[in-house]
Amino acid sequence: MSGTSEGTGPAGVAVPGNVRPSVTERHNAGAKELRDHWAAFNAAHLAMAVVDHEGLVVTANAALATLLGTEPVTLQDQFAADLVDLASDRRTWHAYREVLRGRRSRFRCARRLKNPDGRTLWAEVTVAPVPDSRNVLLSIADISDRRELQARLRHLQMHDAVTRLPNRALFFERLSTALESSAYDHGSTGRIGLCYLDLDGFKAVNDTLGHRVGDRLLAAVAARLTECADSDGYARGGGHLVARLGGDEFAILVEDSTGTEQLADLARGVLATLQQPFDLAGQRLSVSASIGVVERSVSGTTATGLMQAADTTLYWAKADGKARWTLFDPERNAYRMTRQALSSTLRPAVERGEFTLEYQPLVGMADGVTRGVEALVRWNHPQFGTLAPNRFIGIAEEDGSIVQLGRWVLRTACRQARQWQEDHPEVPPLFVSVNVAVRQVWDSDLVADVAGILAETGLSPHLLQLELTESAVMGSAGRPLQALQALSDMGVQIAIDDFGTGYSNLAYLSRLPVSVLKLDGSFVRGFQDEAHPNPADETIVEAMVQLAHRLGLTVTAECVETSGQASRLRRIGCDTGQGWLYSRAVAPERIAELIGEPALQV
Repeated sequence: MSGTSEGTGPAGVAVPGNVRPSVTERHNAGAKELRDHWAAFNAAHLAMAVVDHEGLVVTANAALATLLGTEPVTLQDQFAADLVDLASDRRTWHAYREVLRGRRSRFRCARRLKNPDGRTLWAEVTVAPVPDSRNVLLSIADISDRRELQARLRHLQMHDAVTRLPNRALFFERLSTALESSAYDHGSTGRIGLCYLDLDGFKAVNDTLGHRVGDRLLAAVAARLTECADSDGYARGGGHLVARLGGDEFAILVEDSTGTEQLADLARGVLATLQQPFDLAGQRLSVSASIGVVERSVSGTTATGLMQAADTTLYWAKADGKARWTLFDPERNAYRMTRQALSSTLRPAVERGEFTLEYQPLVGMADGVTRGVEALVRWNHPQFGTLAPNRFIGIAEEDGSIVQLGRWVLRTACRQARQWQEDHPEVPPLFVSVNVAVRQVWDSDLVADVAGILAETGLSPHLLQLELTESAVMGSAGRPLQALQALSDMGVQIAIDDFGTGYSNLAYLSRLPVSVLKLDGSFVRGFQDEAHPNPADETIVEAMVQLAHRLGLTVTAECVETSGQASRLRRIGCDTGQGWLYSRAVAPERIAELIGEPALQV
């Protein structure tokens, strides 16, 4: 039995299994396959062309010829790049050439082409090498429907459904583009402006009339803003983008702005437009807006930075009374940023020991002897240097850190007063006066804190004086009044600071556990013109001193700066004085030198 096998050929004739087709047979089969390929190429609905390595069309199918409004034969030897606009931009042209040279395997791009009937279409052009050939195959697919769908979806995605204005996403896209391009355009001013506005009291409309009326109002506001922006843009030769950023917040972006005056005019126009009543389905509504205005050079400006400035300025407009526009102020913003920096580091600063106390003498007017001191806190900030209380106490009261800071001040001052007493047992001890914020009374058990600190330091209660502002004390009721009474019963002295500038409700003086009035410095400064004294100033101060004395209170005059002031205050009957005439606030070592000695001979 032989080792060969047999099979059946195309005509049923037995053919030896190991006998290969002849050259002629292989040629005929290849020719048939090639004819099939060309037939498919010509019959395909996809527009195609074979392009040689120089970019010339070798052959094109009927679909491409129809697309271009010609016959296939007329396309031969034409540059393919010209037919589908591949040379219009440098990047596309380079990628196309790389495929022709065999350095890139595939290239795809989208092009807008014009049909012979004048209709435009979007086409996806693909260029890929033909295997085993130096030619490439160029194919063109009509993607107009897909692009139209994408455009509709993008419009829905980038526009607000209620007002039909561009939304936040499209606004920031346009803003980023403007910042990137304006700096390089020769015809550009190189500047950009923004009006960022918020409707005043819009929430009340939603809450009382419902969201449907609220949405109608937003749409009406959007229409007026667009009209106002279009009018300004037409007059100045440029378009403005009006967008709804969310809720009742809108923005008008001014590209190529000409300066702050243009933005100010636009803001004024917007306010005037919105002040006109809105008639909405039988509802007559009036609204106002607050507007933050920012105008600056594009160079060095980021989208985030511009929006932060606009948001800050809008907050200023709200804080200043609403229904107004406010221009961004770099100095005011620097102050705000500093304030924010202080707020974020205040609590840790207490723990890090960045605060110190200085003391200003409280001097007896009759003999010039130091009777006590007021403790004044200083913040040795690592970035901003030494800060006075007016730079941070308000912040501490707002964020609640005044409780922690106040407790530290109280403990440090009492410990220091006790130390002076121990170091100078031969003279009457100094009392120490410590400022207390109302929030310390509300947010902590001040009575327990004081009792604990006095016990810890060994300081007698009558050597501690707590100062509260007149506005805080005069309105005291409930818990604050109970705390003040408990402290007074303990033996602690209570002083009203800055007396004469607050409520001045004298009826409270007979009911509050107050022992000292500290006259505000504005009264004492009225005594400075010794050559031409104002009798009214002296009469007012004298009346307050006499009233205090009849109620059993002592009086301290603040801001005493000249010996003439001191003489007049002493003559009127003030008990103690405080001011630069005697000493500025100094370190505790300097106070030790004054104990038992006259601060100033008067």
